[in-house]
Amino acid sequence: MKTYLLLLVFACQGYLALGQDWNKTPYETKSLANDDIRDVFVNTSGASISVSGAAGEAARVEVFVHGNNNQELTREEIKKRLDEDYILQVSVSGHEVHATAKRKHDGMGFNVNLNWRRQLSISFKVFVPRQVATHLGTSGGSIHVDNLSGNENLSTSGGSLHVDHLTGVIKGETSGGSIEVSNSGDNINLETSGGSIRATNCNGKIKLETSGGSLHLEGLKGSIRANTSGGSVQASDIDGELVTGTSGGSMNLTQLSCSLEASTSGGSMNVEMNHVGKYVKLDVSGGNVNLKLPLKQGLDLNMSANRINNPFNISGFSGEWDKTHVKGSVNGGGAPVNVDASGHLEISFN
Repeated sequence: MKTYLLLLVFACQGYLALGQDWNKTPYETKSLANDDIRDVFVNTSGASISVSGAAGEAARVEVFVHGNNNQELTREEIKKRLDEDYILQVSVSGHEVHATAKRKHDGMGFNVNLNWRRQLSISFKVFVPRQVATHLGTSGGSIHVDNLSGNENLSTSGGSLHVDHLTGVIKGETSGGSIEVSNSGDNINLETSGGSIRATNCNGKIKLETSGGSLHLEGLKGSIRANTSGGSVQASDIDGELVTGTSGGSMNLTQLSCSLEASTSGGSMNVEMNHVGKYVKLDVSGGNVNLKLPLKQGLDLNMSANRINNPFNISGFSGEWDKTHVKGSVNGGGAPVNVDASGHLEISFN
């Protein structure tokens, strides 16, 4: 029961923070104009964090404080609660800015009898130069990061991650929220235990993992690893190498010009290849497969399914086929295409 109440409080705080954090006047603002900031450290409990390297903004830290349960509090009431129940610190030292908000009794364990109506949502919005590394953590709110070039480390226990226009090493995780990443590279590693992931217009080495949500991939280029344990996978306009899988959903992969390894244990698969890279490997144990291959590319085919629907009467095919197996080559052979499907396999060339 205590665990349930704890999660409920964090969820309520994260939801309120998402809607309230940036809509009002900051409680406090600290200028960073005279500081050469290279690292940003932010930690808060149950509220959101935003860090931006957008041009034209004066370097600063804005602190937003709101009452729980949509309470409208005066500045005097906020100050009284902060003094009694919280530690709020914003400091600069050695090219680092540190912003921290936490309850004074956090180290003594969670007390479900604590008057949660007195709790505060303390969020931070930070504006810094583009060449900055971040170390951000919140137990229940979302994290927004944009227009930075450096090493970014993001962690939230109950909120979403929003990443845009980042360059460098990007590592982020959330235990219960969705992830959105766009216009970023070069080394991306993002993970969620309970939400969906959407990645658009990114490049480089990309690793995306979710235990309970869907994957939406569009306009990616590079070495891509994207997996889900319980959702569908949709991908389009992929260049390079894509390795993806799901244990419980369907896959729709279109406009691919890449090497491809894809697997699903519980759904159907639609794959449309504009160009095959070094290989294609499909493994479908719980559904049907619809596969479109480039007509003029040299390919080596090795396929098996419960039933294969294609007479292979196209010019350029040599080999053997029957209702359950295909082994041969197209246009003299080339990149290997291997398919293992438990259902029907429909093959076409375009």
